[in-house]
Amino acid sequence: MRSSDLSRRIRTERTQLPIEHPVDRKTIIICDFDMGGFKPPEMVKRRPSVVIVGRLPNRSKLATLVPLSGTPAPLNCDYQCAITLTERLPPPFDGQLEWWVKADMLATVSYAWLDLLRTGRGQDGRRTYLKPKVTETQFDQIRATILRALRFKS
Repeated sequence: MRSSDLSRRIRTERTQLPIEHPVDRKTIIICDFDMGGFKPPEMVKRRPSVVIVGRLPNRSKLATLVPLSGTPAPLNCDYQCAITLTERLPPPFDGQLEWWVKADMLATVSYAWLDLLRTGRGQDGRRTYLKPKVTETQFDQIRATILRALRFKS
């Protein structure tokens, strides 16, 4: 491992506190895909992601999710869909309300890669978190898009 890669990994590990408990489906969280050793064209950076399955039976500390992108999907792309959030995400993801679900990048990852969206610190000095969720209608749309991405009929 190159020293620049190692120092970036150490910085990442020091600043990220992974989640310890299952997160409800439909919740938007942060996933650090760079921690998993993925290589382009796979997902390779921190991204907001929608939890599809928060915990599988007998598989603790794993979650299945789809990443979100701020870049619009290519024309006629049936494995991505747009969703509009009701509130902006905290920085650095606060530039927009419309996001694209990258259903072709469905992933089951360790909780070590995951973090809640931080909003700062409360008056007591403790971290505060935002736990936005997609609507049931949006979740149904995401599920249908995942099925298309996997080339199952929806």
